[in-house]
Amino acid sequence: MATALKLMVAHESWPIAGSFTISRGSKTSAEVVHVTLEQDGVVGHGECVPYARYEETIDGAMADLEAARAAIEAGCTRADVPGLLKLHAARNALDCALWDLEAKRTGTPVWQLAGLAEEPKPVITAYTLSLDTPEKMAEAAARSAARPLLKIKLGGDGDDERLRAIRAAAPKARLIIDANEGWKPAELDNRLAVCAETGVELVEQPLPAGDDEALRGLGKTDVLICADESAHGKEDLHKLQARYTAINIKLDKTGGLTEALALAHAAREAGFEIMIGCMLATSLAMAPGHIIAQMAKVIDLDGPLLLAKDRDPGIRFDGSLMFPAPPELWG
Repeated sequence: MATALKLMVAHESWPIAGSFTISRGSKTSAEVVHVTLEQDGVVGHGECVPYARYEETIDGAMADLEAARAAIEAGCTRADVPGLLKLHAARNALDCALWDLEAKRTGTPVWQLAGLAEEPKPVITAYTLSLDTPEKMAEAAARSAARPLLKIKLGGDGDDERLRAIRAAAPKARLIIDANEGWKPAELDNRLAVCAETGVELVEQPLPAGDDEALRGLGKTDVLICADESAHGKEDLHKLQARYTAINIKLDKTGGLTEALALAHAAREAGFEIMIGCMLATSLAMAPGHIIAQMAKVIDLDGPLLLAKDRDPGIRFDGSLMFPAPPELWG
């Protein structure tokens, strides 16, 4: 008979290589919550990044987990997680730790537990260029021009110049952009025209989540309009269909791999293209996302590539080619 679970919760800080800037500000480190579950000498791991945009903090996530400690250690299952924790990031870390623990206890990899038909394959991830002046972003694009897929952080004024400068500096790279809710409805037509001009394939969350009515009935466009801040779970899909053609699934939004899998299947049935995204974090947070990546059209799991140091062992990257996580790390 299995013994009780032992929960460990830790705040970790992982330095970024340089700094990382989006329309909401800059950071120099990835602040994560690391959850460990031990049972009968077997250890499962999970990681999350509480995000201020969703009114979540490191302290809040850790307090949420501590408040649920007794129920968790009594032997919770993945089905119990949503009822135990209020914050989605905290749910993510616990849910992924439970997946990892089950995989290690049973000797069955997560991809099989999750019902994938075949072993996960390496995937091409986007590589993110943080927000800066057009000149500096063009320099960054030139340094990364050999990467097959670049993700461009934008934020409003000057975005047209940024896109044109980046395209000139990286003429062969596929481009996707993330406006982080930084555009205005009146700008939309002109912005999307520049996207078409520069060969952008996908635009993440161009308008604020509460002010995206202008996306309704946009008509056929070659640029995928992807919901990020507007899309959290299955319950959001019905209201997104008239405005978006893709959704960005992030495990810190869904509350873990369990809900991310359910959302991915529901989104595909509803006709959405799938993007798998991430917060800025280590390979431990990317590993479950690689499971969803097997179903995704666009993959953005480059967190470890932006860090000064990653976990050891971490996920192996060959340029932008991302391999499945080593079982010693997760899954």
